[in-house]
Amino acid sequence: MSHSNHYAELHSSPLLNFVGDVNLLAFSPAKNPAAQAPPLPSLYIYAPVAELPYLYAVLAKLGFECYFNAENVQQWQGVNVCYFKKQALSPQQLKALQTVEEQGTAICSLQNFIEQHLHWVEINLLDAEYLLEIEQASDLNTIWPDRLRRVFDLLIASLLLVLLMPLFLPVALAIRLESKGPIFFRQLRTGLYNQEFEIIKFRSMYENAESNGAQWACKNDKRVTRVGQFIRKTRLDELPQLFNVLTGEMSLIGPRPEREVFIKDLETAVPFYRFRHLVKPGITGLAQVMYRYGASVEDARYKHRYDLYYIRHRSWYLDLKILLKTVRVALTGEGV
Repeated sequence: MSHSNHYAELHSSPLLNFVGDVNLLAFSPAKNPAAQAPPLPSLYIYAPVAELPYLYAVLAKLGFECYFNAENVQQWQGVNVCYFKKQALSPQQLKALQTVEEQGTAICSLQNFIEQHLHWVEINLLDAEYLLEIEQASDLNTIWPDRLRRVFDLLIASLLLVLLMPLFLPVALAIRLESKGPIFFRQLRTGLYNQEFEIIKFRSMYENAESNGAQWACKNDKRVTRVGQFIRKTRLDELPQLFNVLTGEMSLIGPRPEREVFIKDLETAVPFYRFRHLVKPGITGLAQVMYRYGASVEDARYKHRYDLYYIRHRSWYLDLKILLKTVRVALTGEGV
């Protein structure tokens, strides 16, 4: 169950003091014995006073039990301590963090703590400083990993085309027999560094499906043919994108490429949405195996969490996990 569905209750705690004139805020998720996710750890957060109402609103939805700007805690060992917008903290707050470190307790940014426990980037807490940290922590600026990924993409895409080419003919025949129109569907998508390219897929919708203008694809979409429903569920419609991988426009793994017409709307509703274009788009990605089929701006917000997490933490191990989960999704039809 998603932690974002938890309801939060506000209460005060007599066990903690507060820094300066900042009233101590604490909250804990309401208990739901019927469908309780594993409990998240308690968290002590040092943040600018002006940020507390917003932080409360964001973190209450995630399910953490949090204490803000606490001091005079006798024993810090074994306690999770984080900071938010460290550059804006008061001298008292910085001294409190120093005391924590002197007692041998590690501190980290709030974003890093959320990533460690939820395995996504909380986009509602993003700022330019954190995005710079993502670039520094990832392999975005290293040449050899990109070259190795390119070799990996070429080898695996070529192998998959050889193995899966026998499926192309029956899929193409089924598409042609059910409805008129081309077998392949081509559409401009935005990729690396905001450069547009033409993506290629097996056609899964009736011809002229967007005669009334661009619109989101959704579950049980009436524009989708019967053959289209099957190839979408099994992800067979994505196979021709292996040619996009061979030409270097896409990678096997990365954020899914979106249409510019939707991106212009999404970047006004989703913080730093174009940041995902720092890596090549992928046939599959972390967002695709961790979240359902996206058909709205809200879905795009949730997927953006995973896309940013992938950019920051991408590695061969994470890529392998995504590939294995992709196979499971394709075999079980999850997410459609």
